[in-house]
Amino acid sequence: MSISMYQASIPPLIHSLANLKDILDKAVAHTEAKKIDPAVLVNARLYPDMFPLVRQIMIATDVAKGGASRLAGLTPPKYEDIETTFAELIARINKTIVHLETFTPAQIDGTEYNTISLPMRDKTVTFKGMPYLLEFVMPNVYFHVTTVYAILRHNGVEIGKKDFLGNIY
Repeated sequence: MSISMYQASIPPLIHSLANLKDILDKAVAHTEAKKIDPAVLVNARLYPDMFPLVRQIMIATDVAKGGASRLAGLTPPKYEDIETTFAELIARINKTIVHLETFTPAQIDGTEYNTISLPMRDKTVTFKGMPYLLEFVMPNVYFHVTTVYAILRHNGVEIGKKDFLGNIY
């Protein structure tokens, strides 16, 4: 049995972002229970030269929506990157999940060898579809979701591996 590009992308991206949303819900409850200004966690970092939690979420959602869109041959939707609260970040995640849910297997399957051009800051990087998905999109989403998890856990939010993995067992 083989796995399709759709199966390797859309369901895992949605699953990871849904888990991220659930983790943020726990962060909100934590700030309320401990009477912590939510902005402290939204702007928290693991290390001074790393992006804060808010930017980690922006990148995770941008890579997810961009990855699916580019694989389907579409221009990714542009988000304004103006979120500053947990509610706004959760809305951004929800918007990304809704976008991902619009893709069908027919749009994504068979894109393994398509050329994907990814504009970066100072250049454009070119990938074939499968390496783009497996070596760029998925690792980037997982990295940034993991970093959000680590920031929140480091700041005392009671989350664990089951929260990161979600309802899989």
